Amino acid sequence: MEIQPKKPSVKGPAAMFTGDVWFDVVAAPQPEPSRMRVNSVHFAPCARTAWHSHAVGQTLHVTEGVGRLQSRGGEVIEIRPGDTIYTPPGEWHWHGAAPEHFMTHLAMWEAPAEGPESEWGDLVTDEEYGTK
Repeated sequence: MEIQPKKPSVKGPAAMFTGDVWFDVVAAPQPEPSRMRVNSVHFAPCARTAWHSHAVGQTLHVTEGVGRLQSRGGEVIEIRPGDTIYTPPGEWHWHGAAPEHFMTHLAMWEAPAEGPESEWGDLVTDEEYGTK
């Protein structure tokens, strides 16, 4: 057993996020065979990820606030505390906070045996987000 001290919070890079997003690494790469990753992600109102997909899928669990998410070609959906969302491997999507609320979720995914964990695309426009 190993207790891992909390690492400093990290600001989400502008190439991957619109607005103020911070994340705390909960579970980073562990010794093999584990490939589990978990981040607690904190979004300011209107902040959101860019379009992205995960090689092995992703699970989100909303812990506070109100958020939005969308799969490519789908409707923008509101999410709230207690909601758990599973996105299958390779599905392009985005997620973030609602316009008038902060939102925090746990983001959980696995790294593939080989290759990149995630693929990142364009930033989500205000029109896609729903503010225009």
